[in-house]
Amino acid sequence: MSNYSKAPYRWSLAIILLLTITIVWISLMNGTYELTIQEVFRSLFRIEANPDHDLVIFDFRLPRIVLAGLVGFSLGIAGAVLQGITRNGLADPGILGINAGAGAAIVLFMFFFQSQLDLSHWFTIMIQPLFGLIGGLAAASIILIFSLKNGSLDSQRLLLTGIAIGSGFGALALYLSLKMKAADFEMATVWISGSIYNANWVFIASMLPWLLFLVPIIYKKASMLDYFQLEEESMKSLGIVVDREKIVLLLASIGLVSASVSVSGSIGFIGLMSPHIAKRLVGIHHKQVIPICGAIGMFLVITSDFIAKTVFAPVEIPVGIVISIIGVPYFLYLLMKEKA
Repeated sequence: MSNYSKAPYRWSLAIILLLTITIVWISLMNGTYELTIQEVFRSLFRIEANPDHDLVIFDFRLPRIVLAGLVGFSLGIAGAVLQGITRNGLADPGILGINAGAGAAIVLFMFFFQSQLDLSHWFTIMIQPLFGLIGGLAAASIILIFSLKNGSLDSQRLLLTGIAIGSGFGALALYLSLKMKAADFEMATVWISGSIYNANWVFIASMLPWLLFLVPIIYKKASMLDYFQLEEESMKSLGIVVDREKIVLLLASIGLVSASVSVSGSIGFIGLMSPHIAKRLVGIHHKQVIPICGAIGMFLVITSDFIAKTVFAPVEIPVGIVISIIGVPYFLYLLMKEKA
């Protein structure tokens, strides 16, 4: 790859990271308790210890920002993988029902163990992604089975089946939440809408192992996603075991989605928007697309969470709703573009 072809990638990554750092700094400063640039800087870099500032930054704002970044990073990469292996530009973990499947499994876990386990305990938080993985795999399996046509994946069926399965799992999650105790129902409802208002360092710790294990696997397989732009017969003629590669990539992306859903609920459209924006910036090579997708997803969720907690203050809305306000028109635009 020439240095010239790397230039757009480097510039795009640098600009997105600069914008992300800017919104992180603004988010640390703003809220019910206002802080100045100097106060944030002194607290972050331990120049001057202030218990009040430390409480606001390290116990409330910074965990929320870091968690938003990790969730956006995961969903952006998962979206790039799903669009790559399905060859469908409308594929997204939320639209395809994977979010809903993972969410329904976690709500099921919350429902059956609400009286035995403390849902804020570190063990409970750590185990939730495993239930999300089971639900995500169940949703993905059903979707893939019904999307096959003459032995190959039909893009139109994939989209329609995903929407139907997602609605079914969403209804199941809502039904289970209605059967919960009043306090648990309120938490489950906000969580289903997609929210990170109760973020803490334990949530971050529960996500990190999944990211550290799965993201390198996906990045190592990035060149394989380039081959998925070809027809399956062409890939097989090149000696690629298509089904095996598809399963590995699908499992890795579902793992990232499950880890995200377990700490933030169902946040949609990040996996839809990030790959489209990334490909406009750096082209179609996934070695470059995947890091840019992660960076864009990170920026989008952090920015949306800042809007969710400040624009309507003192009322706070779930971050998933803010992202949907942007994502739904974008999805309709892509749908019209596909038809054209």
